[in-house]
Amino acid sequence: MIDFEQAEKFDALKTKILKYILYKKRTEQEIRQKFKNEDENMLEDAIEYLKEANYIDDENYIEKAINEYIVLKNMSIKEITFKLYQKGLDKSLVEDYICQNKEKMLEYEINSAKNIFMKKSKSLEEKEVREYLYKKGYMRDAVDVAVEEGNV
Repeated sequence: MIDFEQAEKFDALKTKILKYILYKKRTEQEIRQKFKNEDENMLEDAIEYLKEANYIDDENYIEKAINEYIVLKNMSIKEITFKLYQKGLDKSLVEDYICQNKEKMLEYEINSAKNIFMKKSKSLEEKEVREYLYKKGYMRDAVDVAVEEGNV
């Protein structure tokens, strides 16, 4: 027999987590961190319930986050993966997404490097811009293409 008080606590926790998720998309790890002081078993059940209802989906989170970065920022693939790891996402999920979308990611990194090269080359020498891009984690090939196309 289910304890009525426990059921109420469970619903309250689900509601709190749901509000947290709906305010801004969160990873499973972010949810665990935020609600770490809650009853552990109840938290596990709430997370499982919300995963089954597709409110928590780390794979979907990765795709949306990367698409957002692509639209809004100039970052290297290395910077993007680091940001995703900071969110507590599983390394293999992040790497799988990047491998499955390799062409798109490489094209993005080249365009991103080009944008940075165009901005930075107004005030810095080519060598300095290259060093800056390498420090930001850009691949040598992406930097070479960006410099080549930026000097045309």
